[in-house]
Amino acid sequence: MPTLTHTQAWLVLSVAILLEVAGTTSMRLSESFTRLTPSVLIFVFYAGSFALNTMIIRTLGLSVVYGVWSGVGTVLTAMIGIYYFKEPATAIKMVSIGLIVIGVMGLHSASRVQV
Repeated sequence: MPTLTHTQAWLVLSVAILLEVAGTTSMRLSESFTRLTPSVLIFVFYAGSFALNTMIIRTLGLSVVYGVWSGVGTVLTAMIGIYYFKEPATAIKMVSIGLIVIGVMGLHSASRVQV
């Protein structure tokens, strides 16, 4: 497989993140594996996410891919928990989410620096 461009890699990473968030949300919807469809979707979404991550690691690097994937995924999942599942949005949660966003921005900036 040919190496992706920087822009293509970021677009693929965005899709990988959305698949990861869908997989994590499916965990909640599966109700401890008692509902078949969300239970199966956990594995489908995660498999897709991991497959896409392996495609982009050569272009963006492991530290950037995993850091951004997990950080943005965490923030989006937390927002889904707060807005969709009505979990409490405490001050410490919001500050922590802000710190994750700052960290992801730093990793994105670091990926632009040519060695």
